[in-house]
Amino acid sequence: MNVVEAVGLGKRYRSDWALEECSLAVPAGRVVALVGPNGAGKTTLLHCAVGLVGPTTGNITVLGGLVPGSPEALARIAFVAQDAPLHHHLSVGSMTEVASALNPGFDAEQARQRLDALRIPLERKVGRLSGGQQSQLALSLALARHPSLLVLDEPLARLDPLARHDLMASVMASALEESISVLFSSHVVAELERVADYLIVLGHGQVQMAGDIEELLSAHAVLSGPVENLDRAHAEFALVHAEAAGRQVQVVVRLPDPAAPLPGWERAPISLEELVLAYLREPGASALPGPLRVAAARAAASS
Repeated sequence: MNVVEAVGLGKRYRSDWALEECSLAVPAGRVVALVGPNGAGKTTLLHCAVGLVGPTTGNITVLGGLVPGSPEALARIAFVAQDAPLHHHLSVGSMTEVASALNPGFDAEQARQRLDALRIPLERKVGRLSGGQQSQLALSLALARHPSLLVLDEPLARLDPLARHDLMASVMASALEESISVLFSSHVVAELERVADYLIVLGHGQVQMAGDIEELLSAHAVLSGPVENLDRAHAEFALVHAEAAGRQVQVVVRLPDPAAPLPGWERAPISLEELVLAYLREPGASALPGPLRVAAARAAASS
């Protein structure tokens, strides 16, 4: 089952397209990182998935075919926005009671136990919590709904390194303990390799790259060699990005056969940060393996 699937998804605000011909399939049971530059359409894609906005063109479904924003989808999806809608004048305990009243099936006892473990006092005003504590409160309230899919929009943006580490550790633990699928957007590339196992790179409103992180890393490499090899690189590989320095050139490539010998090149494994940055630097580059083919095939069949 795909927890999010989009085919030809487009969203226009007045004359500007935030998403255009966006197709993707997010598999269930994964921790999925959605990355891209500012204005790439990440927040719009998440808002479409949770039903906050509707598509202008194409379609999107969640949790195996549900309509985003439908009662069935809302009951099974928890969304935490970058600016979590917390009432700063309320105490943590009162905020928990509000969440319980608004969400059928809310597990208030789990929320209180989690907040106690995080040493967040129920009597403290929400506005007096640190940024990390407020993020943990929003996450605790979301997890107390026992969602099938947890969607987080830039959960790390306002946090210091320690708070970022603690928050994502909480997300990982919950994903494992409760078999929750997680989709989160982030600019903090350094955190991705530690927590995510599936990656989507979005650029200019379209998916550039999507797939299992280990498979993506094994299919790409950093090659170094004489600058004269650059024409060969274009002919032999899917060239993602190239940087020349004097008579040497370094290229990031997608390999047709990762096990094949590469005469004339020095090969180095690629890090996730190097891979993401290479695609972000080259908006025209694309690598779309894995479940994305399902959505692409359906789009072609319906055209």
